[in-house]
Amino acid sequence: MKILFCSDPLNRKIVDREYEHEYECARRLDMDAFLISLESVLAGNLTQAVKQVPTLETPERFIYRGWMMKPNEYERLYHALLMKNVILINSPAEYRNGHYFPYSYEAIKEATPHSIWLEIEELSQGFDALFEKMRVFGNKPVIVKDYVKSRKHEWEEACYIPDASDKQRVQTVLRNFIDRQGSELNGGVVIREFVPLEQLARHPKSGMPLSNEYRLFFLDHRLIECTEYWDEAVYEQNISGLETFTELAKGVQSRFFTMDVAKTINGEWTVIEIGDGQVSGLPSHAAPEPFYRSILNSDVSRRR
Repeated sequence: MKILFCSDPLNRKIVDREYEHEYECARRLDMDAFLISLESVLAGNLTQAVKQVPTLETPERFIYRGWMMKPNEYERLYHALLMKNVILINSPAEYRNGHYFPYSYEAIKEATPHSIWLEIEELSQGFDALFEKMRVFGNKPVIVKDYVKSRKHEWEEACYIPDASDKQRVQTVLRNFIDRQGSELNGGVVIREFVPLEQLARHPKSGMPLSNEYRLFFLDHRLIECTEYWDEAVYEQNISGLETFTELAKGVQSRFFTMDVAKTINGEWTVIEIGDGQVSGLPSHAAPEPFYRSILNSDVSRRR
């Protein structure tokens, strides 16, 4: 398996500093690693974006490790790389399935809080359609996010709604969320039932509660990495009972994805979300070598 990393925004000949440790690890393991310019992708200059990627004689599979893109941007990059016989591990549809929450919800709905969503265009007509859909929550607490991210570090102002039937509060939090997301808003708005999670600590800057949460990486529906989610929290126990999540993973229509899971205050485990594995970060405390060895070993096993 070959790897593509983002180049540094100010120097396209070196890797983005955020991915330097992963890049060096991949090279130590004799994995071919090349750079793309994410800035050129976002600007629509695909020729410049893939300039440092060689044209291969025969098609080969690559994994991208870098910053998030919207699905239409990923699709443009995917097709530009195809011209060089470079095939990203996830097709544009598979990227969307992992990256945008509604496309993976069916696979995890039995093990995740109840959720509804609206395209952002529907909200431009007012909040009536949203209020109608939110009746399913009654007066339960809910949280707000878009198809990719929440603003959980702005918990009270742009994420958490104590009572889903409080229309004034819903509008205030929704407007704050949409305004602050700005051009970074992805797809639409998701409303999820709030389920209290077992807390380990509070974030040292935002004060947000840090839950007992883990990130699982799946490659071809096999679990290749399980790592503690928060750098700022101390985990006293290891996660157990992963069989439930590996079974759920079989229903996710993607080759490479993540599943974030957390323990509730009732002692049960719940799925927080699915993410595309190429743009889901390894927590800073996680050693990259086991992760890349798992990718390498998985690639070798498929060739046998």
